[in-house]
Amino acid sequence: MSDPMSGAAEQEALFLTELGRRVRHARTVRGLSRKLLSQTSGLSERYIAQLEGGQGNVSIILLRRVANAMGVRLDDLIAGQDLTPDWQVMRDLVAQAAPEQIAAAKALLAGNQLADGTVPKPRVAVIGLRGAGKSTLGRLTAERLGWTFVELNAEIERENALSVKEIFAIYGQEGYRRLEQAALRRLTEHPGPLILATSGGIVAEPLTYDLLLQAFFTVWLRARPEEHMQRVRDQDNLAPTGDHATAMQELRAVLASREPLYARASTVVDTSDVPIEVMVDRLTAAIEARFGTQERRRSA
Repeated sequence: MSDPMSGAAEQEALFLTELGRRVRHARTVRGLSRKLLSQTSGLSERYIAQLEGGQGNVSIILLRRVANAMGVRLDDLIAGQDLTPDWQVMRDLVAQAAPEQIAAAKALLAGNQLADGTVPKPRVAVIGLRGAGKSTLGRLTAERLGWTFVELNAEIERENALSVKEIFAIYGQEGYRRLEQAALRRLTEHPGPLILATSGGIVAEPLTYDLLLQAFFTVWLRARPEEHMQRVRDQDNLAPTGDHATAMQELRAVLASREPLYARASTVVDTSDVPIEVMVDRLTAAIEARFGTQERRRSA
């Protein structure tokens, strides 16, 4: 005869293991090291390591501090099962919706309405990990096509008269993501043609990312981890000294956690092991395959 207490202990251990996995995934997909999460949450790196390892009992108050520091919902961490990106988007949309919008959504889900077949406007968003070349390739491709180029972080800084670094210092990650979503919503009204360079972590915010996927033709600029690292170093965004092995390990973890999200993009452009001219050719070809060449502006 099985011991009920033993079974309960096994279930609790399994819950703690799954909880730790969700915390680790939420941290890596946002590109946060344990050290940075420790600084923003006020908790020790040791506690965070134990939490991610499923060790020991967990205080709901301390777990709430971890969730707030990462800008995620507490209930997402303690959910009984993993939530799909679409479910998270639907939940957030319903929370913000007016009664008539909820009624319309219910009617659509019940099959009482047809989906809108409107042709999307010529708006392109490039996504990818830091060092993917979003800003450089986006700008060069926009110049070639005669389109407008916008960098989302620059737009956020312009609208708030603060640098991204200052926004994080004042409002934290959650505040930055709120401003990011607001800026993106305004850009969805841009008539186009437009190429938008996004932040690497935009895919970690379900509602913001879904808005991007719906309003823009999204292109994942994919590259090997080694190329990401070298490009970041070349941009002087990473010190040439230090623990290279640890930095590469963290980069691989972030990339692995985000790859399923990046893969939701409309198309992929591989930028590995080719000169920048070829990268621009590939991105231009992907855009023209979607919109044709009629959107090119006539030369003055």
